[in-house]
Amino acid sequence: MAAILPSHATMPQILNQAPGRSLIGKASPRLRAAAVGLGAVATLSFMAAAFGTARDTLERDARIEQVVEQLPLTALENVEGTANTLSREIVIERGDTLGSLLAKLDIDATEIERFLRHDKNAAAFARQLVPGKSFTARVDVDGELESLVFPLNGENSNALVVQRIPEGFIAKTEALPLARRISLKSATIRHSLFGATDEAGIPDAIAMQLVDIFGGDIDFHRDLRKGDRFTVVYETNDYLGKPVGNPRILAAEFVNDGKMLRAYWYQPAQGAGGYYTENGLSMKKAFLRSPLEFSRITSGFSSARYHPVLQEIRAHRGIDYAAPIGTRVKATGDGVIDFVGVQGGYGKVIMIRHPGNRTTVYGHLSGFATGVRKGSRVSQGEVIGYVGATGLATGPHLHYEFRVEGVHRNPLTIALPDATPLSADQLPAFKTAAAEMARQLDAARSIQVASLD
Repeated sequence: MAAILPSHATMPQILNQAPGRSLIGKASPRLRAAAVGLGAVATLSFMAAAFGTARDTLERDARIEQVVEQLPLTALENVEGTANTLSREIVIERGDTLGSLLAKLDIDATEIERFLRHDKNAAAFARQLVPGKSFTARVDVDGELESLVFPLNGENSNALVVQRIPEGFIAKTEALPLARRISLKSATIRHSLFGATDEAGIPDAIAMQLVDIFGGDIDFHRDLRKGDRFTVVYETNDYLGKPVGNPRILAAEFVNDGKMLRAYWYQPAQGAGGYYTENGLSMKKAFLRSPLEFSRITSGFSSARYHPVLQEIRAHRGIDYAAPIGTRVKATGDGVIDFVGVQGGYGKVIMIRHPGNRTTVYGHLSGFATGVRKGSRVSQGEVIGYVGATGLATGPHLHYEFRVEGVHRNPLTIALPDATPLSADQLPAFKTAAAEMARQLDAARSIQVASLD
């Protein structure tokens, strides 16, 4: 049985709302050109447990709940401490070193510093000193360090746990005790998608998931409009109130040029999870609209255009995307590498053979991803190469082609086939869970519309 949202969760309490607030000119914290400005319409968050009994999500007196799912791990249970120990949280700041961090604990750090530098299991501590990251330490009444819990980088939500033993210290890797948090946030696009997510406090990873989910229906390079709006329900696993690992969208709504699209996450009992419409149709198309996450089109599909290198009129049977050298290029669909190498005006090029006698072409590359070779299988969204300027190219860009039975088709307008929908056996459970999420999206939309009014 799959679950999209904890079924006992009530409607989230409004934590922040800024209707129509203009933020034009405010710098974005991301290192992205054009990622500036958004009037964040509504931001809502709530904490919820994983499973339960359904309740009315539109209750007036909403509650915020938090459940910490403690894992039965001996090491982490032992570091909880006693009345004779003091727990400290240390936040890593820019310029901090192993020595400066231990000095903040006001302890004799000679023994623990030597251990952290030389024990192979504890070496990750010194290697992963990232500004903004935090760790916890327990110190006894005599100023002796009892334990350290240091979250490790990566997607596994693990921590380095260092404990004092009679012989000195011991280091182990354990899973963190995490709090699962569900957040509901809405925003309106004023200038860019990333400007919107920045101002709404939505993580980068969620913004990229929005693109992946709706990328088969919305061309995020050219289709976004000022006034487009979106709502996301997403989950994070928090340690000490901060997200650990990658968040995941549970449900999302995107209104693009007046057209509303919705998607719901569903994890079947058997098989991989995915995003579906309310009727159980997969949001995933057999092909992505674009092989690049974000770029601008410099030359479209045309039967006749002036070639800047050859200086003559000739057909342009593909789409050119301007992007910096080294930008990751993704396979737009599942398939088999038919050609990888150098070929004429394409320069370094990859050609992928897909089901249904379809072929995609990726030209002017600067290089190929590791493992990409003729005959190898690739999955949709997999990085296959990097933008370059090889072959007949005036500057760095990707040339992308889409062929059906050998005939060039416009990648931007061709109707893309759908992926496999949910089975009849899976639909009842999915629709029950999706209906709960739909009520959350409906409520958020009504608040957003009221704010705009």
